Amino acid sequence: MRTGPSAVAAALLTALLAIALAAGCTTTREPPTNDDGRSASQKPSPSGSTSPTAVAGSVLAVKIDNAPGARPQTGLDSADIVYVEQVEGGLSRLMAVYATRVPKAVGPVRSARESDLELLGQFERPVLAFSGAQGKLLPLIDRAPLDAVTPEDAAGDGAYYRGTDRAAPHNLYLRPSRLLPSAPGSAALTTGFRYGTAPSGGTAQASLTVRYPAARFSFSWSASRSRWLVSTDGAPTVTDGGQRVAPATVVVQYVKVRASGFHDFLGNNTPYTETVGSGKARVLRDGRVHDVNWKRATATDGTDFTTADGTPVAFAEGQVWVVFAQAP
Repeated sequence: MRTGPSAVAAALLTALLAIALAAGCTTTREPPTNDDGRSASQKPSPSGSTSPTAVAGSVLAVKIDNAPGARPQTGLDSADIVYVEQVEGGLSRLMAVYATRVPKAVGPVRSARESDLELLGQFERPVLAFSGAQGKLLPLIDRAPLDAVTPEDAAGDGAYYRGTDRAAPHNLYLRPSRLLPSAPGSAALTTGFRYGTAPSGGTAQASLTVRYPAARFSFSWSASRSRWLVSTDGAPTVTDGGQRVAPATVVVQYVKVRASGFHDFLGNNTPYTETVGSGKARVLRDGRVHDVNWKRATATDGTDFTTADGTPVAFAEGQVWVVFAQAP
């Protein structure tokens, strides 16, 4: 189990989330200032360098584009955890978390959202790589207990680059080793997740589909690979090298997805995914689905998954996908 960020960090994160609610309510629609319709962050360190330094045990979290023009993605198969969240217009975006492996490249990289601050509070000073964020959100990101790195922040380090095989904004990539020279290891994954023997019971399940208003994800069990094969909008999810993305465990976590006070430059509301609280979830592992409960007490805690009688639920060893779906 995790030890978690300090009490000071917890208090700071709580205050920032409260400020976000107030700031969001005054958000105005502004014309796009870059390829994502959001301004980029510029946050020099006290030393004068714009390149952040990860603390011991920092994970790397990368916001990854999941629009059709961004597929196939790069480096997604190397992530320890892939979070799936709903964004404007009912579309989806991914957050890939790296701790045990650092791939050569990750992307396409896109912008951050307000609810990312709450989700990332479970880690000890994580490094967040993203293309930018809405102007009124940037001060909250800068004050959050994480190291936020945009292309402007790392301009002198070559951490980001533009690919030549697709058009902007779907061609921004990250060289993770420029931000995280070495993998911190599994101990940095302070998510509350447990790994081990599958819980008893469950129901045999060949596939499961999760639908957003304008996106859908399907997970099909492959007995030969002992993995769940991912499909997005009806097409196999593969990396740019052609490898099928195949997590060992899939969690469909039913949460409250509410309107925030923020909008994109087209006027679409930015959904806020609440990951603190409690509710129901479905855990897919070993070709079976288990109906479980989830609980996360505060933004600096990990998430506990338990059976109906309170027994902790263990995941299969390997990559985990967590899909945040609207609770019924």
